[in-house]
Amino acid sequence: ITSVAGASKAFRGGVISYATEVKRDVLGVPGELLRAEGAVHPEVAAAMAAGAARLCEATYGVAVTGVAGPEPQDGKRVGTVYAAVSGPGGKIWSRELRLDGSRERIRVETVDEVVDLLSTVLKANVGEHSG
Repeated sequence: ITSVAGASKAFRGGVISYATEVKRDVLGVPGELLRAEGAVHPEVAAAMAAGAARLCEATYGVAVTGVAGPEPQDGKRVGTVYAAVSGPGGKIWSRELRLDGSRERIRVETVDEVVDLLSTVLKANVGEHSG
């Protein structure tokens, strides 16, 4: 995303919240949600996206949470990924992914999917907030 010259006009920052505590303490994912559902859950992805937007003072926030392997996590199979985009007015767009392949393949496909989700959201909202 930031390899394009001038990206700083649109990209404000990011958080890699690998640890569950970072999801809670930095991005504001409710501790009760994490205790009840674990870190790999669609509501966790939504809260992470909203937290990223808030933290970066951005219009949109993007997040993914999932299991790339090699072992299942919190009862979720390898390849289970949730992606979310948070937008104006607290609107959330999300995708549930069931990916196959190696850890690296799952990570690459996750990035492709979340960038596609963000692109779809932005294209649908072109002009919606102008003027």
